Amino acid sequence: MEYSEFSLLFQSALDRNGVSPLTDAQTKQFYEFSNHLLSVNQTTNLTAIRNLPDVIDKHLVDSLLVSEQIPQGARVLDLGCGPGFPSIPLAIARPDLSIVALDSTAKKIAFVTTAAEKIGISNLQAISGRAEDRALAQQLGTFDIVVSRAVARLNVLCELCLPYLSVGGVLLAMKGAKAQEELAEAKRAIQILGGGVPTASEQPLILSNHTEEARATVRIPKTKPTPPLYPRVYATILKKPL
Repeated sequence: MEYSEFSLLFQSALDRNGVSPLTDAQTKQFYEFSNHLLSVNQTTNLTAIRNLPDVIDKHLVDSLLVSEQIPQGARVLDLGCGPGFPSIPLAIARPDLSIVALDSTAKKIAFVTTAAEKIGISNLQAISGRAEDRALAQQLGTFDIVVSRAVARLNVLCELCLPYLSVGGVLLAMKGAKAQEELAEAKRAIQILGGGVPTASEQPLILSNHTEEARATVRIPKTKPTPPLYPRVYATILKKPL
């Protein structure tokens, strides 16, 4: 696909989903990133989405639905970033942010690092590791925002994410149709881990064929420090979720 066609499709997708318009330079970065993703994906399994129009809708624009909920100049952790979602779209659209992208799959972190260098992103650092790794202990309690997309059910996700927030920070969990169900399930975990009163805002993702996919952002403020026991090792979290 030529850049001119990509630009029209991308801007149309932004418009129908109420996402703020981007500059031509930013749009070119999205174009270069998308082509690189699909090229690498031919030999390395990064995503099940294999055509550019779907990448625009289901990766790029979907990632940007949360952008306006992030305050200016925030330090952001994308926990379970996969091949860079939402971290790379956020880094392009919001150069004011300082973003750390974390994932346990080394090949995906290698891709994120290479992609960021290729398209000229300087506000993103990619780290290979698990949220519960003791090697990451110095990062606990240091982020203004933790964002996570399609990683785990909310009661599990809270234990992985909330310890990384400073008091006053916010977890933005990007969810689908079962957001309210997961939120009810996670109430105890939120209380134990230092979270405050959560809210869920629904905003469907409108695709190019004008069908809708359910999307919701669960917002959980951090109101007190997380007890030092957390996060536990992942096997324990799954076996005995809070």
